[in-house]
Amino acid sequence: MKKMIRLLVLLFVVLISCKQKGDYVAIPSKKIPEIVDFNFDVRPILSDKCFACHGPDVNHRGAELRLDTPEGAFKALKNTDNEFAIVPKNLEKSVLYQKITAKDSTELMPPTDSNLKLSSYEINVLKKWIEQGAVYEPHWAFVAVHKPELPELKIADWANNEIDYFVMQKMEEIGLTPNVTADKERLLKRVSLDITGLPPSPEMQKKFVQDDTEDAYEKIVDKLLASEQYGEKMASHWLDVARYADSHGFQNDQLRTMWPWRDWVIYAFNENYSYEKFVTYQLAGDLVPRKNMETILATGFNRNHKINQEGGIIEEEFRVENVSDRTNTFGKAFLGLTMECAKCHDHKYDPISQKDYFSTFAFFDRMPPRQNKGEVLAEAPLITITDELVEKELPFINKKEKEDVDVMVSEEKPDIRTTHVLNRGVYDDVGEEVTARTPESVLSFDDRVYERNRLGLSKWLFDDKNPLTSRVFVNRMWQEIFGAGIVRSSGDFGMQGDLPTNVHLLNWLSADFMENGWDIKRLIKQIVMSATYKQSSVVSEEKLAIDPDNKYLSRMSRLRFNAEMVRDHALATSGLLNPEIGGRSVRVYQPEGLWEAASSGRGVLANYVQDHGKELYRRGIYIFIKRTTLPPVQLTFDAATRDQCEVQRQSTMTPLQALITLNDPTILESARVFSEKLMQEESTVAAKIEKAFGTIVCRTIKPDEKEMLLGYYHEQEAAFLKETQMAAAFIDVGEFPAAKDRDVVKVAALMQIIHTIYNLEETIVKS
Repeated sequence: MKKMIRLLVLLFVVLISCKQKGDYVAIPSKKIPEIVDFNFDVRPILSDKCFACHGPDVNHRGAELRLDTPEGAFKALKNTDNEFAIVPKNLEKSVLYQKITAKDSTELMPPTDSNLKLSSYEINVLKKWIEQGAVYEPHWAFVAVHKPELPELKIADWANNEIDYFVMQKMEEIGLTPNVTADKERLLKRVSLDITGLPPSPEMQKKFVQDDTEDAYEKIVDKLLASEQYGEKMASHWLDVARYADSHGFQNDQLRTMWPWRDWVIYAFNENYSYEKFVTYQLAGDLVPRKNMETILATGFNRNHKINQEGGIIEEEFRVENVSDRTNTFGKAFLGLTMECAKCHDHKYDPISQKDYFSTFAFFDRMPPRQNKGEVLAEAPLITITDELVEKELPFINKKEKEDVDVMVSEEKPDIRTTHVLNRGVYDDVGEEVTARTPESVLSFDDRVYERNRLGLSKWLFDDKNPLTSRVFVNRMWQEIFGAGIVRSSGDFGMQGDLPTNVHLLNWLSADFMENGWDIKRLIKQIVMSATYKQSSVVSEEKLAIDPDNKYLSRMSRLRFNAEMVRDHALATSGLLNPEIGGRSVRVYQPEGLWEAASSGRGVLANYVQDHGKELYRRGIYIFIKRTTLPPVQLTFDAATRDQCEVQRQSTMTPLQALITLNDPTILESARVFSEKLMQEESTVAAKIEKAFGTIVCRTIKPDEKEMLLGYYHEQEAAFLKETQMAAAFIDVGEFPAAKDRDVVKVAALMQIIHTIYNLEETIVKS
């Protein structure tokens, strides 16, 4: 007991000393702004604390009071003629202010039983807003994009391009200064992984480090953007958005063959299709004026949702679920809105009614009912990929199988059914008939300009006046590179979403993206060429205190590899990677019994049948995704479940991830193969360690690091000399053929060093 008390006292002293050092007391307190901004100061408070009862949802609106519009807030309260929720510049007559400051708990708003409470800061913001005139403004994300002027800076010479002007302005406002540029080795690793998803080769590292020309970095960026691996990296994120998988889902979870659509996505990114063309083909490639097999194949995007092929299902129920999935995916992927919240009732926070939801639903409700019922690889409408079709029209498809491949696509049947509001979202509770249109709060749908079909919907999406399309995509590309979007809730640009950390930067990039033909490669280059991107990731205590989440980008964030990169990095650095582009999905090493334990025991996916040979060494994007039993390594490293559209992955650090990198056969095999290759070279052990470290970590090893690893090598060599059977067992991993005449002990010792390097935290961090 005494020992425990001493430990507690020691802990208390440590905490007090930390506080005295001022590590976190330097965080600035939140001050009431001089001029209260409705969008950035007031609306978030009303949305969090008031809109649930006094917002857009008419069915749950209390006292007929609506606070999300000026008309609702300024009109007379229910059953009165001379009382108003808000009277601009008059606190005494503003009932809202009287209610939020009431001492009587029965009068207090929000009510005590709501478990919501306004802080003193929030009350003072609302007070000042009313005093300043209670000016309402449209939600920032629903206002058409206008390109702001570049701000004037105190330190303008830091900026490489326009991005840096807006970033630097924010830094100056809160008293931050930018970091120095990262060293060339770390910068190359970062940009190579961000553009291709792969580490730079030793040859690329050497060439870049030795290139002292002014445009050395730009040449590397252009080379990476021109590589085929760029398309694979970009497609990895898009497969999450499109909820791509290799099985149908639900209990039986049978095989589907959508991989030719994935081949098209990689091809489209590599060909640098404009974002407008890329999206239009996927939403409405069957309706474009010059449709062909490529544009029709692209519409597989609309069919990537789960499909229930079980016996005894109610066909209409699951047809409605499929159309709902397409509608929800459209809302989140392209508009950054939580439209699914309006399926059963009016949206509680955003101006999207249930009628708006089902009017958008109508665009996706014209597909013919399925005809080939039962367990099939692809349900009609579909196209059949033959060798002849690949040769003549679809040369980007990597089809090696002799059998034809069926791929689900979209087909429009304009008069097949009428669409109705479904009361409470229930498939058989049919309400008011609706026609295809979009939410007025975003942009009205003018049927004199747009066709009332998916092609018209695409045109509406890319109308210059649409406030969301460019903002949402630009934000997600920013997220892919910096780890977080300018709007951190990248799937929610509505009232409950995060506010942009730099709204002028987002608006400038969005306007510039549209002005330059929705050019994706240009956008990526623009970002990685900025001084903001090229900063070192070193963080000082002062910066950590002022901006712990790095919202204002006075440094580069240290970002862990995503699930695919962990695998791809090991394969690429060891020389095992199969660089083949496209093709069917592959089944790699996996613990025995996972599929068998989770499957219904029926169909071709009842048992896991592993691939062999070079198929084992393909990139992570090609790993087979069975929805009910996700690949365990990818799942542990936060890969998407692919059940629905996902625009942002979590990024966690867990003990399980450490156990994966220590025990995953792919990483162990990579270490073994790399060791065998190095042992065949005429060089010292120290040189082999230096080469392994530089290849894997992508920087020059430090003398003390080399000394430590060399000492560890000699320890392991001595241990394995005494236990040669243990050495043989250690290197007996993976199916890649063992090197001839290998020295088991030396290979095992060096493999241990390489495996250790693979398990360094720095190894799986981009920056």
